[in-house]
Amino acid sequence: MNDMEFLNRYFDEYKKLMFEPNVYSSLSEFKELAISVRNNGKKLIFSGNGASAAISAHGAVDFTKQGGVRGITFNEADLITCFANDYGYDHWVEKAVQMYGDEGDVLVLISVSGTSPSVVNAAKYAKNNGMKVVTFTGKKVNNDLKLLGDINFWVNSSAYNIVECIHMSWITTVIDMVIGKSEYSVS
Repeated sequence: MNDMEFLNRYFDEYKKLMFEPNVYSSLSEFKELAISVRNNGKKLIFSGNGASAAISAHGAVDFTKQGGVRGITFNEADLITCFANDYGYDHWVEKAVQMYGDEGDVLVLISVSGTSPSVVNAAKYAKNNGMKVVTFTGKKVNNDLKLLGDINFWVNSSAYNIVECIHMSWITTVIDMVIGKSEYSVS
């Protein structure tokens, strides 16, 4: 297969996964939830591991800066290592949500597999403590994290690069929906 054939197949599959019509209602629901968070003086709390942590940080900043919806994340090395050391890696996100979250906040969790114990445990905590949970996952359709979400975004792929890029696109789409346009100055 030559490069052009590869790219045509690759991006056709990517487009099919990213623009499934069934995701449109979830995008709208997340937008309305984000506006409610802003209007009620609450916050979006983003978390994930690895590349999902980077996507979380980007989402938290853009929701805050562009969308006027306060967003936070737990990507500080000292917080991660301290909480992981004291509470175990499987519980560090849960403890961070417990200490930094408030009732009415929304927890946005990103995990390609949807099985990472640190985010699954955080979702369980949030559900039991008055927080809505928004999930971004891939791989298996009925993964542990997705089963805990109030709004779920799922990519039917096991390819980390595809799933992560689609997650990022969906998050920035919701930010643009909150703003009401897709072209704007960021300064």
